Formats: sequence, C-alpha cells, structure tokens
Amino acid sequence: MSNKPNEREETTVSFEENYVDENILADKSSKTKEFIKKFTKRKTAVVAFVILIFLLIIALIGPSIAPHDPSAFDYDNILSPPSAEHWFGTDQFGQDIFSRLLAGTPLTLGVALSSVIVGAALGTVLGLLAGYYGGWIEMLVMRGADVMFSFPDILLAIAIVALLGPGIINVFIAVAVFTVPSFARIMRSATLAVKGSLYVEVAHSLGCKDGRILFLHIFPGTIQSLIVNFTMRIGSAIMAASGLSFLGFGANVTDPEWGAMLSQSRSYLATAPHMVYFPALVIFITVLAFNLFGDGLRDTLDPKIK
Repeated sequence: MSNKPNEREETTVSFEENYVDENILADKSSKTKEFIKKFTKRKTAVVAFVILIFLLIIALIGPSIAPHDPSAFDYDNILSPPSAEHWFGTDQFGQDIFSRLLAGTPLTLGVALSSVIVGAALGTVLGLLAGYYGGWIEMLVMRGADVMFSFPDILLAIAIVALLGPGIINVFIAVAVFTVPSFARIMRSATLAVKGSLYVEVAHSLGCKDGRILFLHIFPGTIQSLIVNFTMRIGSAIMAASGLSFLGFGANVTDPEWGAMLSQSRSYLATAPHMVYFPALVIFITVLAFNLFGDGLRDTLDPKIK
C-alpha cells in the first residue's frame, strides 16, 4: 500500500517533465518557423545567402575542381583574353585566372573567417566583463576601444603589419585586432540591456557565481547582436585582408589570393583588363553578399520590424 502513492507521484512528475519538454520544443519550433518566414520575405538577403553557400562550397572543393593547375605556367597563352579554354583569361605567366580564383577562395575566406572568429571571441569576453562589472574594467575596455576606433581599420591594420612584418599570418593578427573593439562595444551595450532582466536577478538571488550568470544567463540574450555583427564584419575583414595583400603586406605574389592577384594585375590594366575585372568582381560580390545577408539577419531578428 505504501508504494502506490510514490508511484502516482513519480508518474505525475514524469508527466509534468514531458509536458514542459514538449512545450519547450514546440516553442523553439514555432520561433524557427517564424524566423524562416520573416527571412524569406527579404529576397536580397536570400539571394546573398545562396551566394555565400555557393562560396563556402567552392572553398571546400574549389581547388579540386579547377580546370587547370593554378600554379602551372603556360607561356604560349600569356595575357590571353577570356575564351572557351580559359573562361576568365590568363595572366602574365599564362596561369588560368579562373582556376586561381577557385584555389584562392579557401585562402581569402579562411583568413577573413578565422580573424573575425578570434576578434569576436576576444571582443565578446571584454564586452561582457565591461557591461557586467562596470567601474574601472568598463572604463579601460571602452577607452581602449575609443583609441582604436580613432584610426581607420585599414590604417590600423597597416600599422600592425608594419610592426610584425608582412605575411598572411600577420594579416590574420592585424584583422583580428581591429575587429575586437566593435564586438566589445556592441556586447557591452547588449550586456547592459540584459543585465537588468528578471531572470538575471533571480540567478543573483539564488547565489549563482558571476561566471555562470555571465555565460549561461546573460550571454544567450546577446547572441542576436553577436550574430549580426559577426556576419557584417566578415565583409570588412575580406576587404582589409585583400587590401593588405594588394599593398604587398599580405600573401606572397605567387599565392592565388584575391588581393595579391589584383595587385599583380594593375600593371596590365590597359593591355589585359580582364586580369583586374574578375578578381575585383569576385571581391565585390563576396563583400556585398555578406553585407546584404547581415542586413537581412538584422531586420529579421529585430522584433520591431514585421
């Protein structure tokens, strides 16, 4: 007789837990459907998303599907215009430009993505600490960000590379460094907005440690701002990395990096303009796609916009 009430209580608790889990899953499913519905209404963002997926696929398989060897010299086809054999023409060494653009996609996108990831991680931590603790930590982080914001991104990157020396690794460091302050400022503002929420106050009253409150309660409420800024900063990182390579601070001239290819082609603008047009067009489309996709995410995640 004594076991029956316990079995009934366990059954009730199990039913309530399953009911709560089903509600949570249903709520997440409805939010996902609502997000997809809002996002698909923004046609330019959808087109940009498709282009970015295509570029990511090219970054994975591009070098293996290149119709020609990107580093092979063909002195019989120097500065050839676009043709059926060489879709984007050839450069001053007879190298196929289309194949070199395919081979350079993982290099250019890899530097931009990795630098923004590192910069976002550092900036997120600094912004969370500044917004949560305030005081001298906030003053130190924000004044440091103000100092870095006083310089244009490309000038700051050039200064860093000038100190460290040329090379693709130093370009990665330079782009990551100038990415940090934008994330720190945005995450600080988002942390201040979430900091006064009821669930954060409840976590305080329950005696949760600061680290748990920061990364389990406050950080999830700032992810929307982080995602939007992350997406839009990738375009700036591509421009900066390509610009540094164009100026001779980044990849070697023999590497199939988009900025380096553009740098080599400027001497042949009058005789072989296709050498300039295609790398510049690829950079333009990629940066534009990231910016349009970021705009679409921002508008979709903004509750004020229907």
